[in-house]
Amino acid sequence: MTLIKTSLLNAIAVVIKMLTMLGINKILAVYVGPSGYAALGQFQNAVQMITTFASGAVNTGVTKYTAEYFQDQDKQISLWRTAGTISIVGTLVSSILIISFSKFLAEWFLKDKNFYSVFIYFSLTLVFFVFNSLFMAIINGKKEIFHYVVANISGSIFSLVITAILVNKFGVYGALVSLAVYQSFSFFVTFFIICRRKWFRISYILGRVDKGIAINLSKFTAMALVSAVCIPLCHIFIRDYLGKSLGADAAGFWEAMWRLSGAYLLLVTTTLSVYYLPKLSELSSTSRIRNEILDGFKLIVPLVAISGFVIYLLREFIILFLFTKNFLPMSELFAWQMFGDALKICSWVISYLMLSKAMVRIYICTEIIFSIFFYILVYLFVEYFGLKGAAMAHAANYGVYLLVMYKLVFAELRKDAAQ
Repeated sequence: MTLIKTSLLNAIAVVIKMLTMLGINKILAVYVGPSGYAALGQFQNAVQMITTFASGAVNTGVTKYTAEYFQDQDKQISLWRTAGTISIVGTLVSSILIISFSKFLAEWFLKDKNFYSVFIYFSLTLVFFVFNSLFMAIINGKKEIFHYVVANISGSIFSLVITAILVNKFGVYGALVSLAVYQSFSFFVTFFIICRRKWFRISYILGRVDKGIAINLSKFTAMALVSAVCIPLCHIFIRDYLGKSLGADAAGFWEAMWRLSGAYLLLVTTTLSVYYLPKLSELSSTSRIRNEILDGFKLIVPLVAISGFVIYLLREFIILFLFTKNFLPMSELFAWQMFGDALKICSWVISYLMLSKAMVRIYICTEIIFSIFFYILVYLFVEYFGLKGAAMAHAANYGVYLLVMYKLVFAELRKDAAQ
């Protein structure tokens, strides 16, 4: 399947997901306001970290090796059993720890131990979170894009319905609970889809751990765990800093801007994971890899640049339509955020090579360095430019990251080709 065909098919799921995300944004804006957005961002980052640890952070590796072992079913089954066994063990341990430390987690992430029950709900549904992601990774690696799209659409619809019901009834608390549980409902649809595939049996998901495969997956585990810690923690610290220096509403504006960026970039980011990761995993020739990346730039970069420009021009209308008038101060973030988003996607097109080729050392070092660098830039720029400085820091961080990615990744490819 080509990049264009993948993008078009994936666009169906992305459009629906974008619409549901925008609908959720509107619901949250009306019921929880700017300051409530900051709390939701903190919890969402907690969910990201915990689910990554619980799954053993194997999903990227599962996608890569499912694609790589495409002609070898026995190896695929060994891969899935190894990943599934790691995931179930990690989930059980994580669930016990979450329940045991639920009040501490509520205090640390949400600044209110009375929200501890949210973490209890999360722990009870964690197994569905983890295995939904694992099954999606397998479907992605098998390149069954249609079924991947159907599973994504179901998840989007469930998230909208559950969020609307819970937020309407319980406000911020309901929003937190919806983030904790909605993927558990998505699991049943994904499970139904994968069980109907001729190449899959439920017995393929648990069994003996293959040592060699586990070692290969550990490379992706290391990379995913670093991302799971560095990026969410960086965002948590940024929200804390913005809240303390500019007020809780400012932290909410920044979170709302970040969510809007995530929504309109969905088509690009999901296409990268659905198409590029399996595709680059198959390629071994440096020239073919370079051509694939150039093709990506030709399609993706103009799309992001045009989208960002249109969003900037319509920023006040978008704020009023997707949020409320209370969010109008975030309009000063748009120009630098859109510029930073374009640089971000350019760098991601290149950085996906690190994942596909398991460039562990480079990936880990750059994730840690640029997460710290981003926080430092936010601290410095906000001191001089106010809230707008947070978006300026985003652009500056990804500008430097893009240059570093180009230099390091292609140098590594040339070195591998020479060996």
